[in-house]
Formats: sequence, structure tokens, C-alpha cells
Amino acid sequence: MPHNNQNANLLSLLPFFLLLLLSASYLQQSHARPLFACDPRNGLTRGLRFCRTNLPIQVRVRDLLGRLTLQEKIRLLVNNAAAVPRLGMGGYEWWSEALHGVSNVGPGTKFGRSFPGATSFPQVITTAASFNASLWEEIGRVVSDEARAMYNGGMAGLTYWSPNVNIFRDPRWGRGQETPGEDPVLAGKYAASYVRGLQGDGAGNRLKVAACCKHYTAYDLDNWNGVDRYHFNARVSKQDLEDTYDVPFKTCVVEGKVASVMCSYNQVNGVPSCADPNLLKNTIRGQWHLNGYIVSDCDSVGVLYDSQHYTATPEDAAAATIKAGLDLDCGPFLAVHTEEAIRRGKLAEADVDLALANTITVQMRLGMFDGEPSAQPHGNLGPRDVCTPAHQQLALEAAHQGIVLLQNRRGSLPLSAARHRTVAVIGPNSDVTVTMIGNYAGVACGYTSPLQGIGRYARTVRQAGCSNVACPTSQMFGAAEAAARRADATVLVMGLDQSIEAEFRDRAGLLLPGHQQELVSRVAMASRGPTILVLMSGGPVDLTFAKNDPRVSAILWVGYPGQAGGAAIADVLFGKANPGGKLPMTWYPQDYVAKIPMTNMNMRANAARGYPGRTYRFYKGPVVFPFGFGLTYTTFTHSLAEAPTQVTVPLSTIKNTTSLVGTALRLSHIDCKTPSLKIHVDVKNTGTVDGTQTLLIFSALPAGDWSVGRQLVGFEKVHVPASSQRRVRVDVHVCKHMSVVDQFGVRRIPMGEHELHIGDDLKHSITLHASLGEIRV
Repeated sequence: MPHNNQNANLLSLLPFFLLLLLSASYLQQSHARPLFACDPRNGLTRGLRFCRTNLPIQVRVRDLLGRLTLQEKIRLLVNNAAAVPRLGMGGYEWWSEALHGVSNVGPGTKFGRSFPGATSFPQVITTAASFNASLWEEIGRVVSDEARAMYNGGMAGLTYWSPNVNIFRDPRWGRGQETPGEDPVLAGKYAASYVRGLQGDGAGNRLKVAACCKHYTAYDLDNWNGVDRYHFNARVSKQDLEDTYDVPFKTCVVEGKVASVMCSYNQVNGVPSCADPNLLKNTIRGQWHLNGYIVSDCDSVGVLYDSQHYTATPEDAAAATIKAGLDLDCGPFLAVHTEEAIRRGKLAEADVDLALANTITVQMRLGMFDGEPSAQPHGNLGPRDVCTPAHQQLALEAAHQGIVLLQNRRGSLPLSAARHRTVAVIGPNSDVTVTMIGNYAGVACGYTSPLQGIGRYARTVRQAGCSNVACPTSQMFGAAEAAARRADATVLVMGLDQSIEAEFRDRAGLLLPGHQQELVSRVAMASRGPTILVLMSGGPVDLTFAKNDPRVSAILWVGYPGQAGGAAIADVLFGKANPGGKLPMTWYPQDYVAKIPMTNMNMRANAARGYPGRTYRFYKGPVVFPFGFGLTYTTFTHSLAEAPTQVTVPLSTIKNTTSLVGTALRLSHIDCKTPSLKIHVDVKNTGTVDGTQTLLIFSALPAGDWSVGRQLVGFEKVHVPASSQRRVRVDVHVCKHMSVVDQFGVRRIPMGEHELHIGDDLKHSITLHASLGEIRV
């Protein structure tokens, strides 16, 4: 016995010894690293003006630029920026990714012995379904902790080309999974929240890491029906640009204060986005006041010359992009052709200086010219701060909040561990790991598959039914049916993966691949107990067959739920977690895509041309499940505690040529100082279990030809114990949320009665008036 106790004590100390080994390895690796720029120990840079941290950053940047030769400057215009040894500057790789966790997709980040993995959160479309801005910011904070730790250990950079905030306007888009969904207000709120988490509080103009909102703009086609993103010319109206496509980017820059924006491969109305001065210099930097740099999507400068043939010579392409406002090229093109462009008089060295001033300023805000990072903020972060129990718990909580309950016949869920002792776990995604983290992911800390998660609650019998999500044959269905007959409950984990939807891979249709639908129907017919369909996917799927099948007891959509996805699925199935997610995109029937090519960028319906429109704001046809839909295991009611009924909007609060045109205020400037309306709602849990309500507020515009039926204006997440009540405040900004864009791209605030739809059961009217006087609410 004493011998066994001694072994047990040694085993209990094993994690401590492993941590010591990792820390020793980390310290040894850090000690062996080359000196950082402006390291006080480096005699080359000691005393140089650009290394003096007590000087303003713009002074330091100007000094550094004055010391660089033209050839040195040009090699800093690309993502793999070259070293300048004579000034003590090492090379730097700008390209790293952190879409939903530190990723090794870009060459700037590597995993190894000291950092074998990082926390892999649910894919963005899944966390968007939580409609929880504080969750998004907290995920960003954790990701930046882990990124800083890896930077300190020499395994990562500090510039992360995330998040993707494009509008998910077509359900077939393979990269829709990376986005926060189809609504511009939701996408903008996500962008600003996640960026704030990544970049830190901005104290002293410093950045924790530098985020990047991408891909600007009207980029949401990868490879469909012979058209790819490299050759696509997105024809977009001024109305749709202002009203939909640009909204998340504007919010990201203006409210999130992001350090970077990435321009996209595609052309917009005949001009490549990375060579359009109106989009880059005039809008991002001029109107929105970006304090940072603009980077190209990878090789897009080469693409606009080689594939789109936009310019006659490569030197013209280099000149056009830099003069348009591009600061950094992901790819070699500018390093190869910029010097010749200057020699031929197509570009001035001063233009290169302007671009480098923007990139170097960001590096200085990150502390990259302040010497060894251990003496800086966040310099104490290391291996022990990656994949911590708290971080992994947040990944589980994020998955809980993103799961959407789409159907629950006769209260079939939650399952009972006492009654459902044996569960048949069936389907091609029933025991997956890497599938759960979607794309642009790194190496997860570890995985809990759906089978493993359910195994914590019940004895499991697993039959794949299909060898993969393509499900090419039905030869394995018999074993799956037999398992369902013997079990107390059946869970079918079906759906998609990156072989079906991914970057450069758009879907042809919306149905389950191969014979998956047949597997679901046959297993549901055979099942002795309740049959639960769990769908893993980034984009929507037409589940009409399952929705209408009385033998399918319940349906859950889990997106790509991250490293803890299997645990989260099981917790929801057995009631440990009460689902509260809502769909961030419309789920269309299959025949929708037969009517609408992906290449048509118009948001608004055109009945005369048989065009049905896109997203819940403009499409009025039949849906499988609507935007914002989601059930819980309890019930909620809402009552209005406080809200204005009359609001006077003074012309004096809206700057620059604002005028009353017809029945709407015309806005022509970003700086709109109209009031933020405070809506106080009491949310009561009328059920018998604790739950979280995702409160969505929509606005319906006054009568008139506005083309928008209703639009999301605010949302809040609130946890309410059973039989209790909580008060929620939602701020509705008049300029941003109660406005509409006309056909000329001019934003207007309609005067008259705006109707707010609060939850599913409450309406409230607010009447807006224009006045030359003061604000009255």
C-alpha cells in the first residue's frame, strides 16, 4: 500500500514536472533567439532616434524611414518583410490567422514542442448564433493572450488577418462558415467586439495584437459554376454597398478601431478592390479614418495583372495599387516591380513612404521596436497561458451558446440519462474531431467528439452509416438501422465538412450530400426511441424532409462547434445546458438556388425579373427556418418596461449637408449625433428550467417605398432562472438602426412611425419628427 501511495503521489506531480520541462524548453528557446529590434543590448541600434520609446510614434517612424534605402523600403512592402541587419531589424512575417483561435494557416505562426496547440473555439458562424457580444470579445481576449504567448516564444507574429466579416448573402458560399452571418448589424457588432478583444483596450495607443477585417468588399463567391474569385467582377449598386456590403467594415473601423483592412481579389464594378482609390484611400482611410494599414489578399496584386489584365504592365499594377491606398502586399509582386515603377516615373518614393509609415506605425504600436518583449506589457505570457483550463472551458461555453434547437416534437429533448441508458450514435460526423473546428483553424488543445461526449451520459452503440459525408452508397445502412432498433434513443450526427464547403469550394445545392437523407429517414423509421438529428455544417441545409417527418423527434444545428463540440452537443442533448442560440442566416429551400445565380449581387427582390432577393431583409418567399429562429427547453415572455414613443431629431445634430428630403432626413456624413434610444425590456422565464434568452429587436420602417421589410436593430443575451424575471436594456441608435439607404446610396432616416418587434410577442411604436430645435425623447 505505501508503495502504491508513493506511485500515486508521483503521478499527481506529473503535470508539474511536464510544466517545468515545457518552461525550461521555452526559456532555452527564447534565450537562443536573435535580438529584437531596438534591443538595448544591440550596439547597432543603441541611441538611434527610432528606438527611443519616449518619443511620439510618428517621430520614430519618420526617423526610421529616413535611414532606409529605396531597396530596403521596397522589401518591406510584402508580407515576408526582409531584415535590415545594419539597423538591427530582423525579418518579419505579417501573415498570421486567428479566425477562431490561433491558427497555423499563415506562415507567421507555427506549433512545436513548447506550443503544441492552441484553444480552438467554434467556427465563427456558430459563435455568431449566440448573439452575445461579450462572448465574442472574451474569445478575442483569450486568443490574443495565446497569440502573445506564442510571439514571446518566437513561434508567432503579432499581426492577425482576422476576422472575416463579409456578408453571408448566398447560402452556397463555401466560406460562409467564417462569417458572422447575413445581417449587417450582427456582422458589424461581431467585428467590433472580436477586434476589441484581440487588440486590447488601446491604452496609450498600444495594441495587444493587430486585427484585420477582411475581405473588402462585396466578396462572397469563391468558385461557382465556372466563375472564380480571381476573375469575378461584382456588379454592386451604390445602395447595396452602403446598405449591406460595407456596413461591417465601417463598423469594424469606426467602432472597433481595427488596425488593418484587407482588400479582396474580386473587382467591384470593373475595378479591382485593391486598386480602387475610392474604396481604399477615399473610403477606408478618408471617410472612416482607418488608423492602420491596408493589405491585399494573398497574390491579389499579381492576380489583377496576370488574371484580370487590369493594367498593361506589372509596373502599372504596382503603381495603381500603392497610389490607391494599398500599404502591404501579401505576395511578392510589389517587391519585384515597385522599383521599376519608380524608375519609370509611374510612382514616387514618397508614395512608398506613405505606405510604410502605415505599416511601421502598427508595428511600433505593437511594441515591435521596443526591444525584448519580456519587459513589455504581456511579456510575461508563455506556454502556461495557452490551452489553460479556463480557455478550454470558454470554448465549451461558446459551443453551448452557439447550438440552435430547430425542432423539439413533444418535448423529446432533453434526453434522460435514467431512461435513455443506451444511445445509438449514427452518421458520418458522429465521431469526428478535426471536422468540428472548420477552416482557418490551428492545432486544437484536444478534442471531444460527439460519440465521446454522449458516452459520458449513456452507453453508446456507434454505426457510421456512411463512410464520409459524401455518403456515396447505402450499403452500411442495415447496421445503422439495427443499432437504432436496440437503443433507447438515436442520435444522428449528419451534415457537411470541408470536402463539401470550404475556401474555393462553393456548393451546388442545399440538400444533404449523397444518401444522407435516406439514412436519416430509414434510421428514424427503425428507431425504438426518440430520433435526434444533429446537423454539423457552416451553411444552411434544406431539411424540409426531416422537419416534416414525425419520426424525427428533434433537430439541432451545431455549426462547426470547436474542440469541445462533442461535449457541448451531449450537454444540450441531456439537458445539462439549455440551448439559446438563434440562426444567423436564413435557411432556404432547395428550389431557391435554382432561381438565383451566385453571381447576382443584388440584395433586393425584382418580381418583374423573377429575382427573389437575398437575406431575411429582402427575400419574402418560403423558408425552411428563418433568420433569428431558435428554441429552448423553457419559455419566455416579454414586457416593455421603458421606451420612448416620440423622438424629435434636430437637423443641427447631423453634420454636413443634412436636409429633409420628402419624408426622410438625408445623411451624408459618418458623424451623426442623433440620440441612442434606450429600450428596457423585462424578460420572464415562464418555464420550469433555467434558460438564456437571446432577445432580438427588429424595426419595421414607416409606410413608404423603402424596400426593406424589417431589419435587426439590437440584441442582448440574458440568463433568467426558472420563474424569474430580468430587465434588459438595448440601445437603438437612430442614425445607424432606424435609417434606410436610397437607390443613390444616400442614407436617410424616415420620419414617421417606426414599429419595433421585440422578441416574438411584443411590439412598440416610436414616431420620429424632424426639427430645428433640440433633441427631445
